[in-house]
Amino acid sequence: MAKKHFVPLESNPEVLTSFAANLGADVSNFQFTDVWGLDPDLLAMVPRPVLAVILLFPMEAAPSSRGAAPEAGKRRDDFALQSLWYTKQTIGNACGTIAVLHALLNNTEDVALAPGSFLARFREATAAKTPAERAAYLEDPPDASVDITSSHAAAAQAGSTAAPEATADIDLHFVTFVEHGGRLYELDGRREGPVDHGASSRDGLLADTAAVVRRVYLSSSDSLSFNLIALAAAA
Repeated sequence: MAKKHFVPLESNPEVLTSFAANLGADVSNFQFTDVWGLDPDLLAMVPRPVLAVILLFPMEAAPSSRGAAPEAGKRRDDFALQSLWYTKQTIGNACGTIAVLHALLNNTEDVALAPGSFLARFREATAAKTPAERAAYLEDPPDASVDITSSHAAAAQAGSTAAPEATADIDLHFVTFVEHGGRLYELDGRREGPVDHGASSRDGLLADTAAVVRRVYLSSSDSLSFNLIALAAAA
């Protein structure tokens, strides 16, 4: 059977907020918003608290593409995989959707999920599953109520630029950073598991993520195709 592909999402906070709402997230208090730069004065413009940060980067900047160890961090296979919501990515060009799921499903204490919505049903159905099993469930859902395909398709067409084909070879990738248990984790469905970037805090999440982006990603690429979006308090 041919691999399933999604039309890539645009790195656009309005698109991601609308997508989140369509999936069943309450976006009245927390929404996606642009992070305009990594300097302290620009980071200070982002509403607080920040619950998650999504990074879009060119694949040339990925540590794996240049033979580097995973972000000078450690893959976590114990506590993180048991208590941190993480899924693998098996659908082509679905990294934007995976990033949104990682942002929302690790913050359900702050972002309520509507009963009966996709997010609520998917979270409940996959709570005891492994990251690989969650990916398989997302790709081939047994029930139409937990099928994300139509919601993703609507979000993919909602951007300000023309959407590419689902099977297009896209040289960009989304990952999500969250704070959990006093640690900063990078969540990327292509990897074996969450990457632990060290100590962090709810208040320090954005600045700590910016430091990792500078050190790991920007130091290896001159590309302008980087973008940061935060899941933060509604302005």
